[in-house]
Amino acid sequence: MVFEEKMILNGEPDEEEEEEEEEDMVDPLETMRQKCEDVEHCVHTKERLEQCETRVGSRSATEEDCTEELFDFLHARDHCVAHKLFHSVK
Repeated sequence: MVFEEKMILNGEPDEEEEEEEEEDMVDPLETMRQKCEDVEHCVHTKERLEQCETRVGSRSATEEDCTEELFDFLHARDHCVAHKLFHSVK
């Protein structure tokens, strides 16, 4: 208890204040990824991925997976992010 009182009197932030500050921080990469998912080419590859996931999910026994579609979508999204994100880096 004495230690806690000293921390409060010394003006050091307690754990609750640190957690609140961390919650307010937003990763610019995640924000940019969300914006890029709405670009025409990314929308097209995302639709292909969702169609594949639906097709594979509807079958009980299949060896098909959606790896190619996933990589196509991630490539398109990251390509968009790279062009937009690095222009804003100082």
